[in-house]
Amino acid sequence: MILVTGITGQLGYDVLKELKKRGKDCIGTTRRELDLNDPDGAKDFILKQKPDAVIHCAAYTAVDKAETEAEAALTVNGMATRKIAEACHEIGAKLIFISTDYVFGGDGKEPYEIKAEKTPVNMYGRSKLLGEDAVAAIHDKYFIVRISWVFGSNGKNFVKTMLNLAKTNKKIRVVADQIGSPTYTPDLAKLLADMIETEKYGIYHATNEGFCSWAEFARKIFELSKLDVEVEEIQTADYPTPARRPFNSRLSKTSLDEAGFSRLPEWQDALERFLKS
Repeated sequence: MILVTGITGQLGYDVLKELKKRGKDCIGTTRRELDLNDPDGAKDFILKQKPDAVIHCAAYTAVDKAETEAEAALTVNGMATRKIAEACHEIGAKLIFISTDYVFGGDGKEPYEIKAEKTPVNMYGRSKLLGEDAVAAIHDKYFIVRISWVFGSNGKNFVKTMLNLAKTNKKIRVVADQIGSPTYTPDLAKLLADMIETEKYGIYHATNEGFCSWAEFARKIFELSKLDVEVEEIQTADYPTPARRPFNSRLSKTSLDEAGFSRLPEWQDALERFLKS
């Protein structure tokens, strides 16, 4: 049996959907069944369920709020992940932990390799790195999968925000000096469903192919949606936020290639499918 955490979120929703489509024996949890604010309770829940594998999608994801809610972010993304890893180790279950490009500092212009130095510039990134380190230290049957710029049908995301803004704005200012890759949750869900069937443990980067700025992403959203909206490119300094964002969120997919996993489709293709869904 495969247990999926966070099924009310964008990724968990599509992972459970993909597993069910494949006829897998699986269950999904919400905060009601598995509350990451109670790490020991989360561990006990998994020990009682005794799954063969856990795909851990649930997380504290409020990047800006994490700067003032550090304890909550560290508890959910760090300590609770540690306890889930302990439970998986005790029962011999495989574990996929979803991490983030934010574990890196965002310097330079080259895609980050999986073993690049990790110097997160915000509390969210630090909390996710704490989770990564716990998983790697405690368990041996683990996959750490770093993703970025997530969008899907279930929940809030950049695409939906841009489409909502377009209802009342003909000109939208969007940051142009942060570069990365969008990640479409149905595409990622297929990879995770494939991955959990293997024993190719390790760290992976998994986003849709290609790089863009947020401004380029927005422009493509409006183009594909046939909306007459002008994107004004601005710099990060022009749009201050409580949490610093990395300028470089490019992730290398070499680890996927070496393990024989298929890369995700181009981000433009994923966006087009999302807008048609």
